[in-house]
Amino acid sequence: MTSIYVYAVSYDLGFAPNPFGGLCSLACCKPKIRKMAVKGDWIVGLTGVKTKPVLRCVFVMIVTRDTSFDDYWANLEFRTRRPVRNGTPKKQVGDNIYHRDTRRLDWVQEDSVHSETDGTQSQFNTAHDTRINRVLLSEQFVYFGASAPLVPQSVLDALEYTRNPRDYRRFEAIQAKPLTDWLAPQIAAHPNHVLADPIDFASSAKRFSPTLQRMI
Repeated sequence: MTSIYVYAVSYDLGFAPNPFGGLCSLACCKPKIRKMAVKGDWIVGLTGVKTKPVLRCVFVMIVTRDTSFDDYWANLEFRTRRPVRNGTPKKQVGDNIYHRDTRRLDWVQEDSVHSETDGTQSQFNTAHDTRINRVLLSEQFVYFGASAPLVPQSVLDALEYTRNPRDYRRFEAIQAKPLTDWLAPQIAAHPNHVLADPIDFASSAKRFSPTLQRMI
């Protein structure tokens, strides 16, 4: 049974999700969704209170496959998704950041959006992200970014979606049909496209502080 997961994108950097290179990946944040979503499920990210106006659609991805952090790091296919913090904004927000020290099996976190401000490993973000060793991948998506359209009020009313939840909401396919009917033509018209830069692309060189709960 297809599920549709809807959540608020706190910061739209192009990091979580990362939509570049014809592939949309959700490797960091949202561990519960990364645990439960299966092939064919939809994931929809909406703007939240930090990115007004709220309830605009930042992206939609249909899960087409998944992988582990270990394979994500080792697979040459995903090498370009490793972060380069002195590179272009796209390189700075690379989400291929976790691999393990085979001697101790500890997670190593590359210098990234989720590191400490000095580039060292953030134990909090590491623990949060790696609690689920799974990366969701999609070759069936559209990323609106800064051109994010407002979700029609009729769709929100049909879903009884008046505000974003604390974490996410999950809908059965029949419940979310008004939403998927609205988004499906967008995916068909712009398959695997980034239609605009991320809303917060200017902050790509910053890092997320779990203590302050903001980019610094």
